[in-house]
Amino acid sequence: MLDQGQRQAILELHKEGNSVHAIADALGVSRDAVDDVIESGSAEVPHLVRAELAGPHHEEILAQYAACKGNLVRVYEEIVVRGAKLSYQALTAYCRRHGIGKKPQAPAGHYDFKPGEEMQHDTSPDHAIIGGVSKAVQIASLVLCFSRMIFIQLYAQFTRFECKLFLTTALRYFGRTAGCCMIDNTHVVVLCGSGADMVPVPEMAAFAERLGFHFAAHRIGDANRSARVEGHFDYVQDNFLAGRKFDDWGHANREAVVWCDKVNAVYSRKLHAKRRDLFATELDCLKPLPIWIPEVYMLLQRIVDLEGYVTIRTNRYSCPYRLIGRRLEVRELGEHIEAYDGPRLVARHKRVLEPVGARVTDPAHRPPRGERKKSEPPPEEQELLSAQPKLASYVAALKQRASGRGTLGLRRLLKLVRDYPEAPLLAAVQRAEQFGLFDLDRLERLVLREIATDYFVLPVEEKDPEDDDE
Repeated sequence: MLDQGQRQAILELHKEGNSVHAIADALGVSRDAVDDVIESGSAEVPHLVRAELAGPHHEEILAQYAACKGNLVRVYEEIVVRGAKLSYQALTAYCRRHGIGKKPQAPAGHYDFKPGEEMQHDTSPDHAIIGGVSKAVQIASLVLCFSRMIFIQLYAQFTRFECKLFLTTALRYFGRTAGCCMIDNTHVVVLCGSGADMVPVPEMAAFAERLGFHFAAHRIGDANRSARVEGHFDYVQDNFLAGRKFDDWGHANREAVVWCDKVNAVYSRKLHAKRRDLFATELDCLKPLPIWIPEVYMLLQRIVDLEGYVTIRTNRYSCPYRLIGRRLEVRELGEHIEAYDGPRLVARHKRVLEPVGARVTDPAHRPPRGERKKSEPPPEEQELLSAQPKLASYVAALKQRASGRGTLGLRRLLKLVRDYPEAPLLAAVQRAEQFGLFDLDRLERLVLREIATDYFVLPVEEKDPEDDDE
């Protein structure tokens, strides 16, 4: 079939008065083809109209496509059963030509950014060999859109705490910040809405304002809008993580910084420059960071347990043993855990990044060897001995025979001291101790026997004289 250029040449040569034979020889085509073009008088290539085997079954294909939930194999089986005579390839080609089940691909967008205008942040899940074990990691990345300067870090999880920690570390690496940080509608930053209507979490909005930028989100499904950062994840996975093994999370992130330094200093054929050189031209357009950036930490309230530890994400960290039972303010920083008793720092440990139930102990927080904390007697015993010091021996014997600390028995004895007179009670206790009697119900009966004639005397009834006469 002649293309549009050949057809246009035939028409022009014909207007100049050349014969059909001369035109056919000049263009290397048949004379019949030249005659057809001259007869049509148009340079447009005509569309070939061919009968399609699936054409008569168009409505049935649409109905079966909906019923079979888009499975073309099932659609083919159903229409063949109903009498259609065509191949599966003919069906799929027909569906492609008529847009059945497949929308035409939209063209990719192109965005130009001025120096210092925008930076893009995103995360991507992957696996890395850390400590000899393959672990799931979240790759966090920040890219300056103009110079393509890149910074990455690895995290075991990615919450708002890790997001603020990463952005602070990344901006310290760059030394400056762009005015806008583009994200992909992540719940870590987004409170509600999406795209241009996105409302960030107040905590994250305040964090961004302090560092001199604001968050923005692209429209859902418009991944090209954040292509600056999206395009680097394959490179990170296939280059940085490929074949590398790390001792721990700290080692992995230190190696990530070294890798970023190398990538940013290498000449890019796509950019026709080094990222460091482009960053130098962009530097004056970026915003300076505050003169003081506070450490990012998560504020927690914890009570020191009976073993002298506080628990953070299943990991336990020791505190001074004298603070057992006290409520402390615990700060979870990027690399450390700090515990404060009021304004005073009382404990500081290296943070365990994964929730593995680890126990971190500082020997200085344990009592000196041989020194044991003396347990104070229960409050019931203190009150009992304060009211009746003469009961000390009986109380000691009662505690030896009771389970635990003997609190229930001490409370019952304290009630007897409060309810009955002193002399009968002490006499009954002396007699009970003499015979080894520590059943408090029987002790109470002894007390009642001691006071029966003194405190419960019944009045004598007077006789009626008329009764004697009878």
